[in-house]
Amino acid sequence: MAFAPYALPYLAPVALIALYLAWQRQTPRRAAATAYCFGLGLFGSGIWWVYISIHDFGGADPASAAALAALLVAAWAGFPALAAWLIAMVPWPGAWTRAAGAALLWVAVEYFRGNYVLNGFPWLQIGYSQTGTPLAGFAALGGAYAVGFLLAFSAFAAAEMAQKTVRWRSGLALLLAIWGAGAGLRAVAWTEPAGAPIAVTLVQGNIGQDEKWLAHQQLATLNLYRKLTEQYWDSDVIIWPETAIPAFLEDVKPFFIDPLQAEARARGVDIVVGLPSSGQGRDYYNSVLALGETQALYHKVHLLPFGEYLPLQPLSGWVLDQLAIPLGDFAAGGARQPLLRAGGHAFVATICYEDAFGELVARQAAEAGYIVNMTNDAWFGDSAQPHQHLQMAQMRALETGRYLVRATNTGVTAFIAPDGAVKRQAPLFATVAISDSIVPMRGATPYLYLGDGGAFAAIALLALAVAAGERRFGLAG
Repeated sequence: MAFAPYALPYLAPVALIALYLAWQRQTPRRAAATAYCFGLGLFGSGIWWVYISIHDFGGADPASAAALAALLVAAWAGFPALAAWLIAMVPWPGAWTRAAGAALLWVAVEYFRGNYVLNGFPWLQIGYSQTGTPLAGFAALGGAYAVGFLLAFSAFAAAEMAQKTVRWRSGLALLLAIWGAGAGLRAVAWTEPAGAPIAVTLVQGNIGQDEKWLAHQQLATLNLYRKLTEQYWDSDVIIWPETAIPAFLEDVKPFFIDPLQAEARARGVDIVVGLPSSGQGRDYYNSVLALGETQALYHKVHLLPFGEYLPLQPLSGWVLDQLAIPLGDFAAGGARQPLLRAGGHAFVATICYEDAFGELVARQAAEAGYIVNMTNDAWFGDSAQPHQHLQMAQMRALETGRYLVRATNTGVTAFIAPDGAVKRQAPLFATVAISDSIVPMRGATPYLYLGDGGAFAAIALLALAVAAGERRFGLAG
């Protein structure tokens, strides 16, 4: 309930306090079991929507889809259990050190899950629940993991206060300092305008996922996007969503792309579209094509396991073949691709879930004026998933100090300001285009320099400082 769309962020520390108290004075095995039950509740209620993708669009029967969804929930629930086991294994010298160390281990396990397991699954990391609270002010300093650490530390310190293992006065003072500093940081302008506002239009085609790739629907889809676009020729930039064009670039370039670019140039508009493109040999990419004075491509770097590539082959391929689930196998683009340009400014292009990875966005954001996310959340129907995805995009805006615009086939097409606020959004499951102005920004937040590695180094130093302070000043109860 702390995550979107329910937006009850203060339930997050309450849940963490309860969990922390539950595993106190338990053996590592029992602490892990307690946290595993917590994980089952978290992921069972938070990512149940994978069933929709597997069943409705993956072609699996209900039993197989439910089994796979349950398997995923059971697997991800193991990570809170791992964190609890590690925390219970350490002979912490004091209550403050235990609270800080436990918070550090919690977000370290989240980082491992979010970046290395099956190419990373950062969903439901605790920091994302705080995009609307004072703790969001720390996103510009250390990203989502710094926010998550301070949330966990606040909760665990409060739990220690409840057990009277730390002094209430010192505990309350520290919590007020953390949350007060976060509120102050939210008012800091880390970046500044790099030029005049530009008018941007986001096109949401709302093409049904079961119709999107049908050959006889291709022309109707192209005509729909063209018609929606023609109403907004007065924009500076028009953006279509991920794979809005359901055909390879090479197949539609002569009769559709080139004429579209020519008309856009004549009207002084840059158009950014999503489509698949071919590479060398049998490689093909999930791509963004910017149509300005020239045509420039970005190929998706961070691929979605099972959706865009098959991990653990050949085992995974055999399992999916048995379940009759057809999935793609895209190639990944280069890690360092030139930034695309539209509206007179460079922008960071992200496709699908790439905006869920802070460091991926941050490593080029300092050179860009704004961020674009092109996605298709139709895979998950009318569930919490599109709203959770939007919340992660809000964190990217906070981390980088830049506007982030999202064009979705359906999902939450939206304009997000540098402070993480949603300026304007389109309704779900509507065929619509929305326009607003954004201001390209320049400058860099500390997070753009630190990245996740630097942020974790700072978090570890902070935890060590808490431990040193406890030893020196005797802050225990």
